[in-house]
Amino acid sequence: MRFLVEDMSCSHCAATIENAIATAGGRASSDLATHTVQVEGLDDERAAQVIRDAGYTPRPA
Repeated sequence: MRFLVEDMSCSHCAATIENAIATAGGRASSDLATHTVQVEGLDDERAAQVIRDAGYTPRPA
């Protein structure tokens, strides 16, 4: 699932999201230029919740 995370603005933000997804058992790759995060290994709702819990606002992309 790909998410648009407009409030992901720097490499620290991207690392925070990627680490949160990894801790939850998934894999994530971020693209700061497009503010997107690709998540694998978690269902869509769980991935979105993990991103929200990390302090960001995901939307399906």
